[in-house]
Amino acid sequence: MAVMQAAVFVEPGKIALREKPIPAVGPTDALIRITTTTICGTDVHILKGEYPVQPGLTIGHEPVGIIEKLGSGVQGYREGQRVIAGAICPSFYSYACQDGCASQDGQGHAHGYKPMGGWRFGNTIDGTQAEYVLVPDAQANLAPIPDGLTDEQVLMCPDIMSTGFSGAEHANIRIGDIVAVFAQGPIGLCATAGARLRGASTIIAVDGIGERLGIARQMGADVTLNYRETDVVQEILRLTGGRGVDASIEALGTQATFESALRVLKPGGTLSSLGVYSSDLRIPLDAFAAGLGDHRIITSLCPGGKERMRRLMNVIETARIDLSPMVTHRYKLADIEAAYDLFSHQRDGVLKVAITP
Repeated sequence: MAVMQAAVFVEPGKIALREKPIPAVGPTDALIRITTTTICGTDVHILKGEYPVQPGLTIGHEPVGIIEKLGSGVQGYREGQRVIAGAICPSFYSYACQDGCASQDGQGHAHGYKPMGGWRFGNTIDGTQAEYVLVPDAQANLAPIPDGLTDEQVLMCPDIMSTGFSGAEHANIRIGDIVAVFAQGPIGLCATAGARLRGASTIIAVDGIGERLGIARQMGADVTLNYRETDVVQEILRLTGGRGVDASIEALGTQATFESALRVLKPGGTLSSLGVYSSDLRIPLDAFAAGLGDHRIITSLCPGGKERMRRLMNVIETARIDLSPMVTHRYKLADIEAAYDLFSHQRDGVLKVAITP
């Protein structure tokens, strides 16, 4: 039996490299030889035991690679072709997909329903931090990489870019809006870039790390605020003449950032929540105007599918955005445990780590 190396969840606090069989390919699947992948903040939630997965599961959900083998029923692709697939790989036959919410394609599968909807890689099936990954429903999910784009240029498309952009899309941003983005990690940076592309005239980026605020300006932020140095709620209200922002995007998943995003929101504004929360949230009565403020609170799980991936790669190919500054560290798959140690402790200015088998 042919085997491969894969990073698997062992127990809370431990993800380790293990040997596993190379997956067999079914009629609607594709086997992808991974050329580059990365570690996501959600993987750290798994590592810490804050999000439960089965022991032995291969972790990771951001694949860039080459088609090694195609299932007999997959048409329109060829072996040897460079492709990506979204972290969310919907089937497009579930109730959720046919109701227009493909990211929630979690009901109707044999594995049952989990709260994270259509997120399968590294959640309900083996993921991408390995030498190979099996892509289900491949014809719906494989997206060819345009000639001339490198792995690292498209590495953010499967999750980080799709998630950040969806936060801006769901925030109902209109031309001329003022938008605040709380937390400038990888997803927050992509939300900042997405807000600019949506037509926001003033984007206020909030973080506690100066280097990230510098990158936020590259991504389109007009104003950067360090919450360690200023009361950001009061400063945002001052900047908006007391009106509040038209939209706020929360990109960390903490009570403090969620509450601040709500407190700076104008009556009738939208709070777009992208964070993965590991404890219950409180909604403050005053900030919520006792439920009378016409506020809109919406959450997003990154859209997947080949058309979403095609559109995101179009944005990169036409130079509307450059996400290359976000790849700050590079590791081999053999050193995945060291990469997790760096990323989970947020050392050395890490934003995203490129992992290559």
